[in-house]
Amino acid sequence: MPTTLASIKKNLEDRIGAPIMLVAQTGRKRQTQRKGILTETYPSVFVVDLDQEENSFERVSYSYSDVLTRTVEIEFLEAI
Repeated sequence: MPTTLASIKKNLEDRIGAPIMLVAQTGRKRQTQRKGILTETYPSVFVVDLDQEENSFERVSYSYSDVLTRTVEIEFLEAI
């Protein structure tokens, strides 16, 4: 991923509607892995609609600084 907040935001804005895999650090040696569709970007956060078959809630949002600090890792998936 890019190394500035502006470049991360621009990269995500260019990929709205793309399938995405998120790996979020949730604590000491724990990770949460989620799949969904990148739906919206805002000045400070981006929103992902999650796959309802795998998750108990439908949306999640993260800040661009989470990506910058590698608290959240993003992988874009191939559209099927």
